[in-house]
Amino acid sequence: MSVVERLNDVLSRIRDAEAGANRAAGSVSLVAVSKTFDAEAIRPVMEAGQRVFGENRVQEAQGKWPQLRAGTSDIELHLIGPLQSNKAADAVALFDVIETIDREKIARAVAAEIVRQDKPVRLYVQVNTGLEPQKAGIAPDETVAFVTLCRETIGIPIEGLMCIPPADENPGPHFALLAKLAARCGVTKLSMGMSGDFDVAVQFGATSVRVGSAIFGTR
Repeated sequence: MSVVERLNDVLSRIRDAEAGANRAAGSVSLVAVSKTFDAEAIRPVMEAGQRVFGENRVQEAQGKWPQLRAGTSDIELHLIGPLQSNKAADAVALFDVIETIDREKIARAVAAEIVRQDKPVRLYVQVNTGLEPQKAGIAPDETVAFVTLCRETIGIPIEGLMCIPPADENPGPHFALLAKLAARCGVTKLSMGMSGDFDVAVQFGATSVRVGSAIFGTR
């Protein structure tokens, strides 16, 4: 299948999953993960109507998205990879949504840049639901306190939570945990589910799914 056919297949599967979970059509948005793919690979997906994209690295995104966005005003770009504090200025300048706030130093750096650049950026907290040492994200039992710190002390609005379940485990319990934490935090956005499990994530309340290889192919 072509990249556009794969995109349409993923969108169809999302709609089917919504219907199967008795959720309203269009309640789940697709974040097309374009990391490692160049502008020429991404452009056909944009031309097919996809407007929300995800990137893992600030520097890589800087190399292609200013050009891709030229002449458009409706592209929404998500940072879905770990953020270092020394990249906070660049991340706030380029991205519309940062999904990987996971420690106080990053939260404060991003907050300062949002004020300095006078640019609103939507923010999610990444939760390490599997407590994997190699992965970014805050521990589940620290999530509620951290969201409260971000909102009440640092002064940034957290609107959602994000997770990446362990690759060798059933993702369902991790998605259920994230949904439970979101309810406790009073946030409405849940970024969960990737190419291999986004159908399951929709069942557990995902409001956005991050799909890369099922659209763009293997890297």
